[in-house]
Amino acid sequence: MAGHIQDRWYKTTTTGPDNKPVKERSDRYGTGLRYRARYIGPDGTEKSKSFPDGQKRLAEKWLSKTETDMATGQYIDPSAGKTTFRQYAEKWMKTQTTDLTTRESVNVQLQRHAIPYLGSRPLGSFKPEHIRDWLSILERAVPASSYRRVIFSSVSSVLAAAVDDEYLRRNPCQASTVTAPSRSTRRVVPWGTERVFAMRRGLPEEYRPMVDLGGGCGLRQGEIFGLPVDEVGFDSGWVHVAFQVKVAAGRLVFAPPKRQKERDVPLPDSVARALKQHMDMHPPVEVTLPWLRPDGEPVTKRLFFTRPDGEGAVRRTDFNTRFWKPALVSAGLIPNPLPGERHSAAREHGMHALRHFYASVLLDAGENIKALSTYLGHTDPGFTLRVYTHLLPSSEGRTRRAVDKLYDGLAFGPDGPQTAQTL
Repeated sequence: MAGHIQDRWYKTTTTGPDNKPVKERSDRYGTGLRYRARYIGPDGTEKSKSFPDGQKRLAEKWLSKTETDMATGQYIDPSAGKTTFRQYAEKWMKTQTTDLTTRESVNVQLQRHAIPYLGSRPLGSFKPEHIRDWLSILERAVPASSYRRVIFSSVSSVLAAAVDDEYLRRNPCQASTVTAPSRSTRRVVPWGTERVFAMRRGLPEEYRPMVDLGGGCGLRQGEIFGLPVDEVGFDSGWVHVAFQVKVAAGRLVFAPPKRQKERDVPLPDSVARALKQHMDMHPPVEVTLPWLRPDGEPVTKRLFFTRPDGEGAVRRTDFNTRFWKPALVSAGLIPNPLPGERHSAAREHGMHALRHFYASVLLDAGENIKALSTYLGHTDPGFTLRVYTHLLPSSEGRTRRAVDKLYDGLAFGPDGPQTAQTL
């Protein structure tokens, strides 16, 4: 057995007959916890746990289990297990190496939706039931299942790291009795052509080609804001998507596309004409922004789109409030706000709807999922298929057309008994 059990109610002296050890009551006799299980931990320091009178056998079992845990690699330092979720999560967030915007997003998720409920709980005390209880609270606080799934994933990542760092043995989020929030099952309903062009008409003239880039090339909003002139191949017929404008720590920065995935997208002639006309009326402006972080290296690019005063890159929140939502009103998608009120929320009618329109157009034209996934900048074609599979032409429709094509030009006479062959 690792270590030993100390009886704090008695002390051993050598004052008995023949100088033999004799047990005597200590000054602590009858008060406090009697037994103290002591051992040397893997870090070379002494650890202990106290037990009340009558529980010496329990102390021996605990000490024996501790020895087994150390031998099998399952040992958790008791002091580490006392670290709260808040303490560990805040430390974990400071050590993340993802891009600044992603770290800020995860920080918001944990600070708003996890730490207020789980923050004071010691890591060593976590059980699956605590995660189930928290998920039931989260369901009432966050209606969107897809966002609850993102928050759950962030909490699970924190607890997985705590397991790796030996603060707890198992990640309770991965228990069989814990069900992660489901993925969104709501189908994408792409805009029709009339709606897309209604939105185009509703924007200020200098921003209308944004709709062409979103609906005709599948670019994301930040990629449209950060599209430099030198990445558009008017002669080659391709757009190289390598930049976006995004917010990091409250400041605009240049950054690579989502998940660092640069790509080349076909440039339709109609979109090329719209961009050329735009350049004639609104010459591109040089914009300098730091790369990735507010303190990053400055990068200068000639952008198609800038702020109305031409003094810098377009900021997403400013554009959505001042231009995109009024266009939604003019297209009849959201109501006109009353004086002094803000526009209503319109998450499903954001600029991302233009990418869904682009995907629907390509699939309707017979483009394959792998090519569409590449043009949209998705990492996994399987993800593209899951999102847009319901937009694919139906297999039964293809079957009918294929068989009908075989019969084209064939003349059919009347059926009936009179046409039967004589056997």
